[in-house]
Amino acid sequence: MVTMQAVAREAGVSQSTVSHVINRTRAIAPETEAAVWRAIHRTGYVNDSIARSLRTGSTQTVGLAIAAISNPFFAEVVGAIERQVSAMGRTVLLVDTHDDPERELMAVQELVARRCDGILLAPSASPARTFDLLERRNVPTVLVDRFADTGTLAADSVGVHNVEPVAELVDHVAGRGHTRVAFIAGLPGLGTSRERLAGFELGVQRNGLDPDPDLVVVGGSDEQSSYEAASRLLGLADPPSAIVAGNNAMTIGAMRALSDLGLRVPEDVGLVGFDDFPWATLFRPRLTVVAQPLTELGTRAATMLHERIADPSLPAREVRLPATLIVRDSAGHRTPDAGLTEDPSPP
Repeated sequence: MVTMQAVAREAGVSQSTVSHVINRTRAIAPETEAAVWRAIHRTGYVNDSIARSLRTGSTQTVGLAIAAISNPFFAEVVGAIERQVSAMGRTVLLVDTHDDPERELMAVQELVARRCDGILLAPSASPARTFDLLERRNVPTVLVDRFADTGTLAADSVGVHNVEPVAELVDHVAGRGHTRVAFIAGLPGLGTSRERLAGFELGVQRNGLDPDPDLVVVGGSDEQSSYEAASRLLGLADPPSAIVAGNNAMTIGAMRALSDLGLRVPEDVGLVGFDDFPWATLFRPRLTVVAQPLTELGTRAATMLHERIADPSLPAREVRLPATLIVRDSAGHRTPDAGLTEDPSPP
């Protein structure tokens, strides 16, 4: 078996220099680092991470439990987390929770069994058992995107402001002449769902809109549930003239429902949503949305976990990042006599 000592001889450096290059524990001159990596490739050396973890008490891994596959919103967040964790000398182990409490608990149990140094978690609607496990095992934890009552678990949290940005979406459609505005809410129990519903209610109140409870439906945070919810809204005897969707998947579901019913955006119904996505400007009309700073969200989460691993005694921290209203064309402009017209706002 090729040893680290053999790599050091091949590269013409000390064994400690090889160790620092592999484990990223000290800055090494670029030319020396390159020589070490060439020697590693020539000799076929494989670092024994299990043996290292037994010596140091650290696996140099971070667990990420998140609905990464079932919720495309998280893709950019996961990418940012991976880049930042890698820059800090660790590796990410990713498991998909599918936003299901049972799968979440099993996923976190697996990450704990693998002795991850810390865990990043986008909590489900019922995360109490997962929080209890993390507390009992003293695992450094940071919640990503969603804020939740962690009980006695000293977890950090990072996400965006949700209430005021959704209220601003309502301000926007009300300013375009809409008085009957509907909201498609996310999966009950999620912190983001609660906060965005509160933002919608705030916007309705401050704009003097119709507070009809029939105009608030649950879209389940996914495309198909939102499609069904939007179809119910549009089937009301007095349907809404504008819809606010609580996330990007629900915006797409609402668009499908409108299309299947032969309704045009924004000529027949205005549509705005929470979450921007790369192809939102490719729709016709271009979608008015609230955009989240996804790269910053992932980077901050990884950095906070790095800090908590280094000092588990830190008090629990909560970071709120700004979310930005991006006005495009999809709200339309409702006139008393002519119904909806295209939104006259500039890009």
